[in-house]
Amino acid sequence: MERVFFALGAISAFIAVAAGAFGAHGLKSRLSSEMLSIFEVGVRYQMYHSFALIAVAWAYSRSPSGLVITSGWLFILGIILFSGSLYALSLTGVKILGAITPFGGLAFLAAWFCLFWVALKK
Repeated sequence: MERVFFALGAISAFIAVAAGAFGAHGLKSRLSSEMLSIFEVGVRYQMYHSFALIAVAWAYSRSPSGLVITSGWLFILGIILFSGSLYALSLTGVKILGAITPFGGLAFLAAWFCLFWVALKK
């Protein structure tokens, strides 16, 4: 599992860098400042949580457990729901997509709590 989470963290970080460059160079003249800001929040949280996936890989290598695995999958779910919904919202302008974002935030919170719990159990 550590290789899976390490690889997913690395590819997610790659995508975040590419999305950030696309936003800064390709979308700057096409989106309103509000929508560009929303897009950038998606990029920022994707990058933060890409690093978190790499931390999950490290945590799993030190203390393999189902809770660490759960944390990794919750980070992935959070990236998809949180960042994905912000990307879709900013690119389409469909406001209802913003209703998905909090579910991604909850997945992030649950993932961080799982890691916290793993740390306490050691």
